[in-house]
Amino acid sequence: MKHRILFGLILAPLAPAWAQDPQPTIPDTIVSATRVPTPQDRIPAATTLITRQDIEDYGYVTLADALAAVPGFRLVQAGGPGQQASGFVRGTNSRHVLVLRDGVPLNDSSEPNGAFNFGNELLGDVERIEVVRGPVSAVYGTAAIGGVVNLITRQAPRDRTFAPYGEVAGGTQRTARGYVGAGGTVGNFDYGITGQALSTEGYNVIAPRITTNQGERDGLRAAAMTARMGVTIGETTPEAAIGQTRIDGLLRWRENTAGLDNVPNDDPNYTGQDRNWFGFLRSRTDLAGGAWTTGFRVSGSHDRRRYTNLPDSLSQSTADDLYNGERRGIAWDNTLRLPSAEGIFTDAVLTFGSGWDREQVESGAGSPFFRTTVDARSSSGYGYVGAQARFFGRLDVTAAARLDDTEDYGSQTSWRLGAVLELPEIGSRIRASGGTAFKAPSLYQRFGQIGSFFRGNPNLQAETSESWEVGWETDIGRYATLSALYFDNRISNLINFDSTFTTLENIDRARIRGGEFAVTLRPADWASVTGSWTVLEARDVETDTPLPRRPRNVASLTARIAPEVGWFGVPRSRFVIAPEILYVGPSPEGAFARYEDNGNALPTAGKNPDGWLFNLTASLPVTAQLTAFVEVRNIGNTRYEPANAFVVPGRSAVVGMRGAF
Repeated sequence: MKHRILFGLILAPLAPAWAQDPQPTIPDTIVSATRVPTPQDRIPAATTLITRQDIEDYGYVTLADALAAVPGFRLVQAGGPGQQASGFVRGTNSRHVLVLRDGVPLNDSSEPNGAFNFGNELLGDVERIEVVRGPVSAVYGTAAIGGVVNLITRQAPRDRTFAPYGEVAGGTQRTARGYVGAGGTVGNFDYGITGQALSTEGYNVIAPRITTNQGERDGLRAAAMTARMGVTIGETTPEAAIGQTRIDGLLRWRENTAGLDNVPNDDPNYTGQDRNWFGFLRSRTDLAGGAWTTGFRVSGSHDRRRYTNLPDSLSQSTADDLYNGERRGIAWDNTLRLPSAEGIFTDAVLTFGSGWDREQVESGAGSPFFRTTVDARSSSGYGYVGAQARFFGRLDVTAAARLDDTEDYGSQTSWRLGAVLELPEIGSRIRASGGTAFKAPSLYQRFGQIGSFFRGNPNLQAETSESWEVGWETDIGRYATLSALYFDNRISNLINFDSTFTTLENIDRARIRGGEFAVTLRPADWASVTGSWTVLEARDVETDTPLPRRPRNVASLTARIAPEVGWFGVPRSRFVIAPEILYVGPSPEGAFARYEDNGNALPTAGKNPDGWLFNLTASLPVTAQLTAFVEVRNIGNTRYEPANAFVVPGRSAVVGMRGAF
């Protein structure tokens, strides 16, 4: 995995000794941080890029799999496959991370807090995943307090009319999965389509220590279909006032059906269904000889979640809960490339634009006496501006500001400023940035009702944050990269229940600070090892207590060992071995979220023990087009509890074949 963990302070005194034998490399580019494709080592933000090769080499199937080793990213799955997997980025709440598909928001409006389920998304149609940690509201608006995850769909090859690809695999837990797709370019037209599916019997994820545990497995059936088409018209020349126009669209359907449990009891008749439709149509036109690119986008999504339960011998509980959420959006985006002033600044780019978004929720859940309902909608408009440039050949500066104005809770201004100073003499980079971000109150928080005793608060304000980070990154020739980063985040106006539990108020504050440290070793061109460690202190300022499910220490160790092999006329290619070790330290758990062995909820806060996972994937080329692979997850069969009373899935193994033709 290409972790480029930005920032660091403690390595500076040693840097000159390491900066020997510098080797030029082609840097990865990131779009999500500033809306402009920018080399990763010139972005003043902590970023991680997960490529298609990483997804295949490490055997990542879901988005939760792919993000588990990202520094500063803590994934907590409360249940089996497909059940809620929450992401805590740098200690912020799970509702404080924004997830995008090709730059368009995906978060489900009907989720009461606006949190994203990272366990739902399969990756067969994903080309790359860009993760930006830190405040990004100045670029994308609400929810980007902790960071942004952008899923970028597979692109059509420009040099082929038909390029098929696919994968099929099966293994333990009666698991069967696969995807098939194709893409290509015919004249000015290009296309891509991918279908994917997963079926597994799953695991019993109720902790074995719980005496009411019946050993019932919670399975998952998941499927998705993605279609993308585009057309390119005209040509951009220096003299052309109106140049090339690109029009493309995407339509995606996903549906998952998963078994659920009523903690601490197994419940074989409890099932959840999660369906999502998502799509967009956009244009992009070059003006003024390509100096100005302007584009329009319309987008929409619909989420439908239904949870049903029937009485059985283990539980007399019943449920028929339905959540419907919709998003609609219109956007106008512009990129203006400014002339360079040689010797002073180059690569100067100005971005600006505006847009309109609308959310709608209709939901009903719970028993007749404790029924939670929401029937609400809200619209908002926004405008943004950003700028970036490289000064004196070594200082990259970026700035962004955005104004969001809503129809019912006021306006919110966000900003971000950062810089990267390159020190080629010692093979190092100094980075620093700061900014503000916000999370708008959800429609449930403003307009939800529970029976006759709870009403949402339409006067809620946005949750806001102020944060900064600074650090150092050093290359030891081509053999190693070391980095460290310190970040500090203060969050205000956090939404919580009032003292009578009859409504919600902006009453909490949090202080989060920590460090991200990493080392990547490259002893040969066919081997690399990356170790990362995140240390975190996240506390509720009002009560001076640790925030739940934020462990102080999280670490990972990943490697890619890929010697060349070849036989029986097969061209020499890479035999890839990719181990991954994940460690999570003891994590705080809140009151009534902890359970005794007999299943009784505890009224006091406590800690979940630490735990680790060891995953291993190996890929062997069979022909020039086909690769066989084996994936073994949780080799040690550890069953620690990331969320109290829920354990991680047990040992599993899958074998399969992958091809690109």
